[in-house]
Amino acid sequence: MAFRPPAGTIRYGPGMRSHDYGGDVLAAGRRQRPQVPQLEAEYGLVVEDIEGRFCGAVVACDKGAVTLEDRHGKRRVFPLNPAAFMLDGRPVTLVRPAAAGPPVPARPTRTASGSVAAPQARARVARASRIYVEGRHDAELVEKIWGDDLRDVGVVVEYLEGVDHLPDILAVSPPGPGRRIGVLVDHLVPGSKETRIAAGLARPDLLIVGHPYIDVWQAVKPSVLGISHWPDVPRGQPWKEGVLAAIGWRGSTAAAWQRILGSVHTFADLEPELLGRVEELIDFVTTLSR
Repeated sequence: MAFRPPAGTIRYGPGMRSHDYGGDVLAAGRRQRPQVPQLEAEYGLVVEDIEGRFCGAVVACDKGAVTLEDRHGKRRVFPLNPAAFMLDGRPVTLVRPAAAGPPVPARPTRTASGSVAAPQARARVARASRIYVEGRHDAELVEKIWGDDLRDVGVVVEYLEGVDHLPDILAVSPPGPGRRIGVLVDHLVPGSKETRIAAGLARPDLLIVGHPYIDVWQAVKPSVLGISHWPDVPRGQPWKEGVLAAIGWRGSTAAAWQRILGSVHTFADLEPELLGRVEELIDFVTTLSR
């Protein structure tokens, strides 16, 4: 941007030079412009553009530009111009960080669940509250999508090896003030065994929720796996083996699960009926009762 002299400053015309008038009579009264400090655009540094229209954290920086991301996940790219940013209300010039060996990959700004990633921190001591799921596959799926969120709030997920074991677990470690328990149950539909067990366990500081699927496999969107739908399996036939036979997958159910789990990357790969229930449980166990 071209420099504009402040009001009252003498401008010399094309045919006039400053030495024609001797010394600069205004020089003694001029103030030296304060130098704008330079600051390395380190990952996570929060700054504001000089016009005050965008505030965000540095998520990337190359030779001539820096990328900022605001708290809503919106990103904008700005050139690394002098005095183009504000830090704590003061102008700064951002510069590319000095190379100190190979570049370190930027930490993701979003978790697999879609939440804003928390800053890197020390491991948190686990809460007394717990989330229980029915089996190993449920636990692995919850860990893959919500693991970062759960570690940030200090919540441990354990599996029951079947909802039938829930009454015994609650008898040994009952919920209470300061210790909430959330339970995710498969096939929680009217008339099911799971629904009858849940109804008999109602008590304060315990929340049992579930999804309508026979198995957590069905909570993965079929399109993620390249199939049009999850097949119906006749009653009396093992469900997982029936599914594999119907879609033509060879091998064990363990190998099939690894294939399914490996195809899941973010919350968008799961059905909303599971997403909502897990989020509900996390909110429940992280809010202590009074």
